[in-house]
Amino acid sequence: MATIFSRIIAGEIPSYKVAEDDNFFAFLDINPLIKGHTLVVPKKEVDYLFDIDDALLEKMMVFSKRTAKAIEKVVKCQRVGLTVIGLEVPHAHIHLIPIITGMQDMNFANPKLKLTKEEFEEIALAINKAWR
Repeated sequence: MATIFSRIIAGEIPSYKVAEDDNFFAFLDINPLIKGHTLVVPKKEVDYLFDIDDALLEKMMVFSKRTAKAIEKVVKCQRVGLTVIGLEVPHAHIHLIPIITGMQDMNFANPKLKLTKEEFEEIALAINKAWR
């Protein structure tokens, strides 16, 4: 059975896409820690990030870098942090999280932001424009 991320990539479940190429899909986390919190996933379903073959993992990091640079152009932040946890969905993914006040911005125990549909759409569009 396809993971929720594969279903998002296939368009079966709506998302706020910020970037896409032949191998990867980036979209806003619907339970963000910070405005602009983005997930990068490979289109190929692989459960564990470190099971991805080296060539694809290298491309995933380059795609994530490009996406982080686009986030930095849109969200006023010190930098974009990267974390991999990978327990909540059995599909490898990278979290790109703008760091505004410090490392505490990347604490998953923090309350999640509640953004409106319009806020999600606005930030996704802005990041997508900066990515291109």
